[in-house]
Amino acid sequence: MRKRLIKKKKGFKDWWWKPGVIIIYLWLLSFCAPAPEVKLDPESQSFYEYARLIMTREENKIFHQLRDEKARHDFIEEFWAKRDPDPETEENEFKNEFYRRIDYANKHFNEGIPGWKTDRGRIYIYMGPPDKFEEFFSHNDPEVRGSILWWIYYDYQLVIEFVDRRGMNHYEIRGYEGDFFGAMEKMKLGQIGLTDKGPRVNKADFDLSFDEASREAIIRLPLKSFHFLTEGEELVSRLLFEFYIYRTDGEKVQRFKEERNLILKEADLEKMKTADFHFALKLDPGDYYLDCLVLSEDGTFPRCRKIFEIKIKS
Repeated sequence: MRKRLIKKKKGFKDWWWKPGVIIIYLWLLSFCAPAPEVKLDPESQSFYEYARLIMTREENKIFHQLRDEKARHDFIEEFWAKRDPDPETEENEFKNEFYRRIDYANKHFNEGIPGWKTDRGRIYIYMGPPDKFEEFFSHNDPEVRGSILWWIYYDYQLVIEFVDRRGMNHYEIRGYEGDFFGAMEKMKLGQIGLTDKGPRVNKADFDLSFDEASREAIIRLPLKSFHFLTEGEELVSRLLFEFYIYRTDGEKVQRFKEERNLILKEADLEKMKTADFHFALKLDPGDYYLDCLVLSEDGTFPRCRKIFEIKIKS
């Protein structure tokens, strides 16, 4: 496998160039995925056509198994609600920006197929406009008859290379530098705040475990991700946890919210690495997806979302 080291750029480490064939292959698989088993109503079909770009693996599986129109419409409403960066406002900024990017891709990256289906179009939809753009009309690459493009994203520490192999204005990804798949996963979970000026990347994370004996989900939030408010001698964070629980066959069994306050002393920060929260789940034996969203209205903890799979044997 050919490896090529590119020049170091401001804000970047030296990375080894990684071939983009794997990315292209995964994209092709996602777009060739079988349609849901039942015939979709027009609203659901229109939604799925584009939203599958940013569906997680679990969401795609659930949507494929929904058999009635109401269940699909509920799924669509919740799909966008989970990604809404500011639920207090009427508009969903994430949803609006997602469709704006699709329109932009169709206008600027058409290559005989709709722009949103091209490599450049999909990258634009996922990542937004690059922070820096370089085009090499002249080069010494015998494999490429047309231009070579570099799209550079500083927040991701990511460089993506597109090549026009035949000189026909048809660009494909040839390689990348940085954590491409990590950025993709954050985008799908709505942890990247979409704006017309580019991404706001949320790098926070959390863990979840399930105690089968007590039927409790335990969420562990890293203290290093908090920005506490100071109230007297106490450090305070007011959190909201939102759970969407599905059977792995697609049936939604629970949706609930719980508010929790985290109150610590300065000395606690030296002793603790995580803040642990326990949630009782009344679930029968079976296999489930726990889709968990963590919010803080006071801005003390970044919006985070993860999906976990749990198995309850008895």
